[in-house]
Amino acid sequence: MQSNNDNGPRGTRRLVAPELLSVLDNIPSLTYSDEMLPLVRAGIDQRVLPPLPAELKAVECEQRFVPGPAGAPDVRVLIYRPPGKAASPRPAYLHMHGGGYVIGKPEMSDGLNRWTAAQVGCVIVSVDYRLAPETRFPGAVQDCYAALIWLHTHADQLGVDRNRIAIGGESAGGGHAAALAIYARGRGEVPICFQSLDSPMLDDRTGSVSEPHPFCGEFVWLPASNRFGWRSLLGMEPGGPNIPSEAVPARVADLSSLPPACIVVGALDLFLEEDLEYGRRLARAGVPTEIHVIPGAFHGFASGGGDIPQIRTCRELRRDALARAFAL
Repeated sequence: MQSNNDNGPRGTRRLVAPELLSVLDNIPSLTYSDEMLPLVRAGIDQRVLPPLPAELKAVECEQRFVPGPAGAPDVRVLIYRPPGKAASPRPAYLHMHGGGYVIGKPEMSDGLNRWTAAQVGCVIVSVDYRLAPETRFPGAVQDCYAALIWLHTHADQLGVDRNRIAIGGESAGGGHAAALAIYARGRGEVPICFQSLDSPMLDDRTGSVSEPHPFCGEFVWLPASNRFGWRSLLGMEPGGPNIPSEAVPARVADLSSLPPACIVVGALDLFLEEDLEYGRRLARAGVPTEIHVIPGAFHGFASGGGDIPQIRTCRELRRDALARAFAL
Protein backbone atom coordinates (compact mmCIF):
# COMPACT_ATOMS: atom_id res chain seq x y z
CA MET A 1 0.00 0.00 0.00
CA GLN A 2 1.26 3.47 -0.87
CA SER A 3 0.24 6.37 1.35
CA ASN A 4 -1.19 9.48 -0.23
CA ASN A 5 0.37 11.52 2.57
CA ASP A 6 3.85 11.43 1.09
CA ASN A 7 5.10 13.04 -2.04
CA GLY A 8 5.63 9.77 -3.83
CA PRO A 9 8.68 8.97 -5.96
CA ARG A 10 7.74 11.59 -8.56
CA GLY A 11 6.60 14.30 -6.16
CA THR A 12 3.30 14.95 -7.91
CA ARG A 13 1.46 15.85 -4.71
CA ARG A 14 2.53 19.45 -5.37
CA LEU A 15 0.34 19.35 -8.50
CA VAL A 16 -2.81 18.30 -6.63
CA ALA A 17 -5.37 21.11 -6.35
CA PRO A 18 -5.22 22.43 -2.75
CA GLU A 19 -8.97 21.99 -2.38
CA LEU A 20 -8.58 18.26 -3.09
CA LEU A 21 -5.74 17.46 -0.68
CA SER A 22 -8.11 16.52 2.14
CA VAL A 23 -9.96 14.17 -0.23
CA LEU A 24 -6.68 12.60 -1.34
CA ASP A 25 -5.57 12.01 2.23
CA ASN A 26 -8.75 10.06 2.95
CA ILE A 27 -8.46 7.71 -0.03
CA PRO A 28 -5.90 4.91 0.32
CA SER A 29 -3.85 3.90 -2.69
CA LEU A 30 -4.08 0.12 -2.76
CA THR A 31 -2.00 -2.15 -4.94
CA TYR A 32 -4.49 -4.87 -5.84
CA SER A 33 -3.63 -8.56 -5.79
CA ASP A 34 -5.43 -11.88 -5.52
CA GLU A 35 -4.80 -11.81 -1.76
CA MET A 36 -5.98 -8.21 -1.32
CA LEU A 37 -9.15 -8.49 -3.42
CA PRO A 38 -11.40 -10.28 -0.86
CA LEU A 39 -10.41 -7.76 1.81
CA VAL A 40 -11.24 -4.79 -0.40
CA ARG A 41 -14.58 -6.30 -1.38
CA ALA A 42 -15.42 -7.01 2.26
CA GLY A 43 -14.63 -3.39 3.13
CA ILE A 44 -17.04 -2.16 0.46
CA ASP A 45 -19.77 -4.50 1.71
CA GLN A 46 -19.33 -3.20 5.26
CA ARG A 47 -19.23 0.48 4.30
CA VAL A 48 -22.00 2.57 5.81
CA LEU A 49 -23.32 5.22 3.44
CA PRO A 50 -23.73 8.73 4.87
CA PRO A 51 -27.29 9.89 5.59
CA LEU A 52 -29.09 11.39 2.62
CA PRO A 53 -30.46 14.93 2.57
CA ALA A 54 -34.22 15.24 2.18
CA GLU A 55 -34.07 16.14 -1.52
CA LEU A 56 -32.17 12.93 -2.32
CA LYS A 57 -34.34 10.77 -0.08
CA ALA A 58 -37.26 11.91 -2.22
CA VAL A 59 -35.77 9.99 -5.16
CA GLU A 60 -37.30 6.52 -5.21
CA CYS A 61 -34.89 3.55 -5.37
CA GLU A 62 -36.08 0.05 -6.24
CA GLN A 63 -34.12 -3.18 -6.60
CA ARG A 64 -35.04 -5.63 -9.35
CA PHE A 65 -33.57 -8.71 -11.00
CA VAL A 66 -33.78 -8.70 -14.79
CA PRO A 67 -33.08 -11.56 -17.23
CA GLY A 68 -29.36 -12.04 -17.76
CA PRO A 69 -27.51 -13.23 -20.85
CA ALA A 70 -28.32 -16.68 -22.18
CA GLY A 71 -27.17 -19.29 -19.68
CA ALA A 72 -26.13 -16.68 -17.09
CA PRO A 73 -27.76 -15.54 -13.84
CA ASP A 74 -30.30 -12.74 -13.65
CA VAL A 75 -28.80 -9.27 -13.33
CA ARG A 76 -29.52 -7.16 -10.25
CA VAL A 77 -30.27 -3.51 -10.96
CA LEU A 78 -31.19 -0.47 -8.89
CA ILE A 79 -33.83 1.75 -10.46
CA TYR A 80 -33.97 5.43 -9.47
CA ARG A 81 -37.00 7.58 -10.21
CA PRO A 82 -37.24 11.33 -9.59
CA PRO A 83 -40.06 12.54 -7.33
CA GLY A 84 -43.34 13.66 -8.80
CA LYS A 85 -45.46 12.43 -11.66
CA ALA A 86 -44.11 12.99 -15.16
CA ALA A 87 -46.40 14.47 -17.81
CA SER A 88 -44.64 12.42 -20.49
CA PRO A 89 -42.16 9.53 -20.62
CA ARG A 90 -38.84 10.38 -18.98
CA PRO A 91 -35.39 9.85 -20.47
CA ALA A 92 -33.31 7.06 -18.96
CA TYR A 93 -29.65 6.60 -18.04
CA LEU A 94 -28.13 3.12 -17.79
CA HIS A 95 -25.31 3.43 -15.25
CA MET A 96 -22.30 1.19 -14.61
CA HIS A 97 -20.35 1.56 -11.35
CA GLY A 98 -16.57 1.77 -11.09
CA GLY A 99 -14.11 -0.56 -9.40
CA GLY A 100 -11.31 -1.55 -11.76
CA TYR A 101 -13.45 -4.39 -13.18
CA VAL A 102 -12.83 -6.34 -9.95
CA ILE A 103 -14.74 -4.60 -7.13
CA GLY A 104 -17.82 -2.49 -6.58
CA LYS A 105 -21.61 -2.51 -6.63
CA PRO A 106 -24.33 -0.02 -7.62
CA GLU A 107 -24.77 1.21 -4.04
CA MET A 108 -21.37 2.91 -4.29
CA SER A 109 -22.93 5.50 -6.61
CA ASP A 110 -26.23 5.86 -4.73
CA GLY A 111 -25.83 9.53 -3.85
CA LEU A 112 -24.66 10.55 -7.31
CA ASN A 113 -27.41 8.61 -9.04
CA ARG A 114 -30.09 10.11 -6.81
CA TRP A 115 -28.70 13.60 -7.45
CA THR A 116 -28.54 13.05 -11.22
CA ALA A 117 -32.07 11.62 -11.34
CA ALA A 118 -33.42 14.64 -9.48
CA GLN A 119 -31.39 17.21 -11.40
CA VAL A 120 -31.97 15.85 -14.89
CA GLY A 121 -35.41 14.36 -14.35
CA CYS A 122 -34.45 10.96 -15.70
CA VAL A 123 -34.90 7.35 -14.66
CA ILE A 124 -31.58 5.71 -13.78
CA VAL A 125 -30.93 1.97 -13.95
CA SER A 126 -27.64 1.03 -12.26
CA VAL A 127 -26.26 -2.41 -13.15
CA ASP A 128 -24.73 -4.89 -10.71
CA TYR A 129 -22.65 -6.62 -13.39
CA ARG A 130 -20.53 -9.67 -12.64
CA LEU A 131 -16.97 -8.93 -11.56
CA ALA A 132 -13.60 -10.24 -12.71
CA PRO A 133 -11.65 -12.44 -12.27
CA GLU A 134 -14.56 -14.78 -11.51
CA THR A 135 -16.24 -13.56 -14.72
CA ARG A 136 -13.96 -12.79 -17.66
CA PHE A 137 -14.79 -10.71 -20.72
CA PRO A 138 -17.43 -10.61 -22.19
CA GLY A 139 -19.54 -11.54 -19.13
CA ALA A 140 -19.83 -8.08 -17.60
CA VAL A 141 -20.59 -6.23 -20.84
CA GLN A 142 -23.18 -8.91 -21.66
CA ASP A 143 -24.80 -8.26 -18.26
CA CYS A 144 -24.92 -4.56 -19.09
CA TYR A 145 -26.36 -5.30 -22.52
CA ALA A 146 -29.02 -7.54 -20.95
CA ALA A 147 -29.98 -4.63 -18.68
CA LEU A 148 -30.07 -2.29 -21.70
CA ILE A 149 -32.34 -4.69 -23.61
CA TRP A 150 -34.62 -4.99 -20.57
CA LEU A 151 -34.77 -1.19 -20.14
CA HIS A 152 -35.61 -0.69 -23.82
CA THR A 153 -38.17 -3.52 -23.91
CA HIS A 154 -39.92 -2.38 -20.71
CA ALA A 155 -39.74 1.34 -21.44
CA ASP A 156 -43.52 1.75 -21.42
CA GLN A 157 -43.92 0.08 -18.03
CA LEU A 158 -41.06 2.15 -16.61
CA GLY A 159 -42.41 5.42 -17.98
CA VAL A 160 -39.30 5.80 -20.15
CA ASP A 161 -38.86 7.26 -23.62
CA ARG A 162 -37.03 4.45 -25.42
CA ASN A 163 -35.60 6.98 -27.92
CA ARG A 164 -33.78 8.80 -25.10
CA ILE A 165 -31.68 6.13 -23.42
CA ALA A 166 -28.12 7.13 -22.47
CA ILE A 167 -25.36 5.03 -20.91
CA GLY A 168 -22.35 5.82 -18.78
CA GLY A 169 -20.26 5.24 -15.71
CA GLU A 170 -17.14 5.99 -13.76
CA SER A 171 -13.68 4.43 -14.18
CA ALA A 172 -14.25 0.74 -15.02
CA GLY A 173 -17.94 1.63 -15.36
CA GLY A 174 -16.96 4.16 -18.00
CA GLY A 175 -14.92 1.46 -19.70
CA HIS A 176 -17.90 -0.89 -19.64
CA ALA A 177 -20.09 1.91 -21.03
CA ALA A 178 -17.69 2.51 -23.92
CA ALA A 179 -17.55 -1.24 -24.59
CA LEU A 180 -21.35 -1.44 -24.35
CA ALA A 181 -21.76 1.32 -26.95
CA ILE A 182 -19.56 -0.67 -29.33
CA TYR A 183 -21.33 -3.95 -28.47
CA ALA A 184 -24.77 -2.41 -29.03
CA ARG A 185 -23.68 -0.80 -32.32
CA GLY A 186 -22.78 -4.22 -33.65
CA ARG A 187 -26.20 -5.64 -32.83
CA GLY A 188 -28.34 -2.72 -33.90
CA GLU A 189 -31.19 -3.56 -31.52
CA VAL A 190 -31.23 -0.57 -29.13
CA PRO A 191 -30.53 3.05 -30.05
CA ILE A 192 -28.29 4.81 -27.51
CA CYS A 193 -28.50 8.59 -27.56
CA PHE A 194 -25.41 9.43 -25.49
CA GLN A 195 -22.45 8.03 -23.53
CA SER A 196 -21.16 9.72 -20.37
CA LEU A 197 -17.61 8.53 -19.65
CA ASP A 198 -16.13 9.67 -16.34
CA SER A 199 -12.39 8.87 -16.14
CA PRO A 200 -13.07 5.75 -18.22
CA MET A 201 -10.76 2.72 -18.09
CA LEU A 202 -10.25 2.12 -21.81
CA ASP A 203 -6.78 0.76 -22.62
CA ASP A 204 -5.03 -2.32 -21.24
CA ARG A 205 -1.70 -0.94 -22.44
CA THR A 206 -1.70 1.87 -19.85
CA GLY A 207 0.66 0.88 -17.08
CA SER A 208 1.90 -2.17 -18.97
CA VAL A 209 3.56 -1.43 -22.32
CA SER A 210 2.78 2.24 -22.97
CA GLU A 211 5.27 4.90 -21.95
CA PRO A 212 4.31 6.14 -18.46
CA HIS A 213 3.16 9.71 -18.06
CA PRO A 214 5.63 11.56 -15.80
CA PHE A 215 2.90 13.21 -13.71
CA CYS A 216 -0.07 10.83 -13.84
CA GLY A 217 -1.11 7.72 -11.96
CA GLU A 218 0.69 8.25 -8.66
CA PHE A 219 -2.44 8.32 -6.53
CA VAL A 220 -5.47 6.09 -5.83
CA TRP A 221 -5.39 3.90 -9.00
CA LEU A 222 -1.82 2.90 -9.74
CA PRO A 223 -0.20 1.22 -12.77
CA ALA A 224 0.15 -2.07 -10.89
CA SER A 225 -3.55 -1.97 -9.98
CA ASN A 226 -4.41 -1.27 -13.62
CA ARG A 227 -2.45 -4.31 -14.75
CA PHE A 228 -4.27 -6.43 -12.17
CA GLY A 229 -7.68 -5.13 -13.24
CA TRP A 230 -7.09 -5.78 -16.93
CA ARG A 231 -5.45 -9.16 -16.28
CA SER A 232 -8.49 -10.15 -14.24
CA LEU A 233 -10.91 -9.09 -16.97
CA LEU A 234 -8.99 -10.53 -19.91
CA GLY A 235 -7.58 -13.71 -18.38
CA MET A 236 -4.15 -12.89 -19.81
CA GLU A 237 -1.39 -10.38 -19.34
CA PRO A 238 -2.44 -6.92 -20.57
CA GLY A 239 -0.57 -5.11 -23.31
CA GLY A 240 0.17 -8.15 -25.45
CA PRO A 241 -0.48 -8.64 -29.17
CA ASN A 242 -3.17 -11.29 -28.72
CA ILE A 243 -5.67 -9.23 -26.74
CA PRO A 244 -9.11 -9.39 -28.41
CA SER A 245 -9.83 -5.86 -29.62
CA GLU A 246 -13.53 -6.08 -28.77
CA ALA A 247 -12.55 -6.40 -25.08
CA VAL A 248 -10.68 -3.10 -25.04
CA PRO A 249 -12.39 0.03 -26.39
CA ALA A 250 -9.06 1.71 -27.18
CA ARG A 251 -8.11 -1.22 -29.45
CA VAL A 252 -11.29 -1.07 -31.55
CA ALA A 253 -10.29 0.22 -34.98
CA ASP A 254 -13.62 1.68 -36.07
CA LEU A 255 -15.29 4.15 -33.69
CA SER A 256 -17.73 5.57 -36.23
CA SER A 257 -21.49 5.63 -35.66
CA LEU A 258 -21.14 5.52 -31.88
CA PRO A 259 -23.31 7.71 -29.63
CA PRO A 260 -22.17 11.28 -28.83
CA ALA A 261 -19.84 11.30 -25.85
CA CYS A 262 -18.74 13.41 -22.92
CA ILE A 263 -15.41 12.49 -21.30
CA VAL A 264 -14.32 14.01 -17.97
CA VAL A 265 -10.93 13.14 -16.46
CA GLY A 266 -8.50 14.55 -13.93
CA ALA A 267 -5.18 16.00 -15.07
CA LEU A 268 -3.27 13.64 -12.71
CA ASP A 269 -5.35 10.55 -13.50
CA LEU A 270 -3.55 7.46 -14.79
CA PHE A 271 -6.17 7.41 -17.57
CA LEU A 272 -5.56 10.98 -18.78
CA GLU A 273 -3.76 10.16 -22.02
CA GLU A 274 -5.87 7.14 -22.99
CA ASP A 275 -9.04 9.18 -22.40
CA LEU A 276 -7.78 12.13 -24.43
CA GLU A 277 -6.76 9.80 -27.24
CA TYR A 278 -10.11 8.00 -27.21
CA GLY A 279 -11.91 11.33 -27.38
CA ARG A 280 -9.69 12.44 -30.25
CA ARG A 281 -10.44 9.23 -32.15
CA LEU A 282 -14.17 9.56 -31.52
CA ALA A 283 -14.13 13.09 -32.91
CA ARG A 284 -12.06 11.99 -35.91
CA ALA A 285 -14.64 9.26 -36.55
CA GLY A 286 -17.38 11.88 -36.73
CA VAL A 287 -18.80 11.27 -33.25
CA PRO A 288 -19.82 14.50 -31.45
CA THR A 289 -17.47 14.53 -28.47
CA GLU A 290 -16.67 16.88 -25.62
CA ILE A 291 -13.64 16.39 -23.36
CA HIS A 292 -13.01 18.08 -20.02
CA VAL A 293 -9.77 17.87 -18.03
CA ILE A 294 -10.02 18.90 -14.36
CA PRO A 295 -6.73 20.54 -13.26
CA GLY A 296 -5.10 19.14 -10.14
CA ALA A 297 -7.48 16.17 -9.96
CA PHE A 298 -6.51 12.52 -9.45
CA HIS A 299 -8.43 9.32 -10.17
CA GLY A 300 -11.62 9.00 -8.14
CA PHE A 301 -11.49 12.56 -6.82
CA ALA A 302 -15.22 13.12 -7.43
CA SER A 303 -16.12 10.35 -4.99
CA GLY A 304 -15.12 12.69 -2.17
CA GLY A 305 -18.45 14.50 -2.25
CA GLY A 306 -18.97 17.82 -0.53
CA ASP A 307 -18.99 21.29 -2.00
CA ILE A 308 -15.43 21.25 -3.35
CA PRO A 309 -15.09 23.31 -6.56
CA GLN A 310 -13.51 20.58 -8.69
CA ILE A 311 -16.05 17.97 -7.57
CA ARG A 312 -18.92 20.37 -8.17
CA THR A 313 -17.56 21.19 -11.64
CA CYS A 314 -17.24 17.51 -12.55
CA ARG A 315 -20.73 16.71 -11.34
CA GLU A 316 -22.26 19.67 -13.19
CA LEU A 317 -20.39 18.95 -16.43
CA ARG A 318 -21.82 15.44 -16.48
CA ARG A 319 -25.29 16.65 -15.56
CA ASP A 320 -25.37 19.37 -18.19
CA ALA A 321 -24.07 17.10 -20.96
CA LEU A 322 -26.70 14.49 -20.11
CA ALA A 323 -29.46 17.12 -20.03
CA ARG A 324 -28.42 18.45 -23.45
CA ALA A 325 -28.44 14.94 -24.91
CA PHE A 326 -31.95 14.33 -23.56
CA ALA A 327 -33.19 17.67 -24.91
CA LEU A 328 -32.40 16.76 -28.53
